[in-house]
Formats: sequence, C-alpha cells, structure tokens
Amino acid sequence: MSANEITIDDEQRLLLHKMSGVEKAALLMLSLKEDDAAQIFRHLEPTQVRRLGMMMSTANDFSPDKVGAVHRLFIEDIQRFTNIGVGVHDFVRNALVAALGEDKATRLVDQIAAGTGSRGLDSLKWMDARQVASLIQNEHPQIQTIVLAYLEPEQSAEILQQFPEPVRLDLIMRVAELEEVQPAALQELNDIMEKQFAGQTGVQSAKMGGLKAAANIMNYLDTAIEGVLMDSIREQDEEMSMKIQDLMFVFENLIDLDDRGIQMLLREVNNELIQRALKGADDMLKEKFFRNMSKRAAEMLQEDIDAMGPVRVSEVELAQKEILAIARRLADEGEISLAKGPGDDYV
Repeated sequence: MSANEITIDDEQRLLLHKMSGVEKAALLMLSLKEDDAAQIFRHLEPTQVRRLGMMMSTANDFSPDKVGAVHRLFIEDIQRFTNIGVGVHDFVRNALVAALGEDKATRLVDQIAAGTGSRGLDSLKWMDARQVASLIQNEHPQIQTIVLAYLEPEQSAEILQQFPEPVRLDLIMRVAELEEVQPAALQELNDIMEKQFAGQTGVQSAKMGGLKAAANIMNYLDTAIEGVLMDSIREQDEEMSMKIQDLMFVFENLIDLDDRGIQMLLREVNNELIQRALKGADDMLKEKFFRNMSKRAAEMLQEDIDAMGPVRVSEVELAQKEILAIARRLADEGEISLAKGPGDDYV
C-alpha cells in the first residue's frame, strides 16, 4: 500500500454495510457538481435514473461520517481499478463502476462509446407507466403485448397495473404465449414509436415474451394484484398458471439461496428494510439470515424485530419485494444465483 493510498476503517465499513448500493450512489452523485452529475445521468438506463433520482430527492442523512465513508469507498474503488491516475474517460468509468458495479459499468461505457440513444420503442423506457399505458390503451392487444414483452419487467408490471383486471389477464396470458415476433412487424412498431419520439435505434431482437417473461412481470406486481391475476390465469389455463408460478421467485424462495448469496444480499440491504421483511417471514427463513450474520448482529436484529410491534401486511410485502428487486439485480450482475431447485436457476 502506498503512503498516500486511502483506505476505509472498520467504523466506516459498518456505516457502508447499513447502506444500500443506490444510497451510496445517491450520496456520491449529490457530492458532484450539477454538470458532472448530469453527464453521468445522461448515460444511465431509464430504470437506474428513476431509482437513483428518487433516492437523491429523498435523501436526508448527510452526516459527515456517512458522506466521508462513501467518498472513501469511491476512491478505494478507483485505486483498485487504476494505478496510473485518472483522466476524464477513466473518471467516468470508475464513477460508474463505483455506483453500478464492474459488469454493468462496462456495458454502459460501451454504449456511451457507441453513442447509442433512446429511440423508437426504447423511448418508452423513459416514460412514466401511466403515460405508456395511455399511449397503448387503444392499440390492438397484440401490440400492447409486444410492448410489455419488450420493456423491463419492473416497468411492464407498473404499466399492467394501469389496466382493468380483465385486460391484465388477457395481456399477461398473451405475453406467456408469445415466443417470437417477426422482425418486420417489430420494426414497423418501432418505426411508429420513432415517429412520435424521433430516433435511430433499431430493433435489437425479434425473440421475446414467453412464460419466463410473464413470470418476471408477475414478480413485480403488487401482491394483491398478483394474487387475483394468478387465480384468474388458473381458471383459464391451469397448466400455464403452474408453469408461471414455477418460474416466479418469491421471498420465501430465498431459503434456497446459498450462504454466500445471503451474505452479499445483506450487504446491499439496510437494517430497517430487513427488519420489516423478516417480520412476516417464517422461522426457517429468519434463521437463514441470522446464521449469516455475526452473533451480536443477529441478536440485535431479533430484538429490533420484536420491538417493532404490529406491522401492516402491506408494509411487510413491500419490504420483501424491495429485497427481491435487489436480489434480482445481483443475479443479473452475476453476483448471486437465484435457484428454484437443483439445476434450475432464475435469471
């Protein structure tokens, strides 16, 4: 270690342990000049912009210790990835690595270098769910299906919730049955959107939809809506409902996550969120989490859960869905494997 290399002490690591990745990124972004932060925002994906922007707008803990810990973590990451100083290109890349992780940052840097924009169907990724729903509500159900299959499952779930229950049922079953869209048809739809929003990005792939896509969208629906919709699918097509349910990953499935995966998840989830989520979990799942913490930390968490008193079921379910979203992000980044059974990974 060089004399001027910056390191993080145990107290700072404890502070960082209690913060989620998006909290760290938000504090880092709030520490930059507006122009610099804007440049980074310009190259993030829509979902990342929404999450990071929301966290930045609601952040209220700017204690010097917490801000200092985030800054040190950022510098430590830069030191790890470069030995020769940081130029403009390196600064942007290392900032993205610190905020998003190595794999996702590399992909975004490639996109920046290629000068890709958000056009055609991709323009929908930047719109509010209600705007997208309003835009496609009078379109043919097959067009609505293609849009839902094309977008990220989290956004598609928000869009689906804007439709009445019978329409939700029809669309989610169409997504499950969709296997492939002819390139010409997809390009035509892309051209229609491009005329409205201007653009150049072409069609990436004509293969989309299917049971996995339907399950991914179902994972992000509000619990009450998800339950009603699954019951309706079961009434229409029991075999399809079973296949979709088998592909869904719910909070209870975290019992199958290996110890390393649980430990990585705990590093990304703050204490308040895990308290609410475990309040409604069974003893075996609680024990799974406790087993992957220090004895003292597990005792303190159990004490905090006991001291919470009654908690609304909706609050527990919301906390569990937030943790599942973090778990899916870690799985997408290749950090953990969400397994539903032997040899059956959720991706």
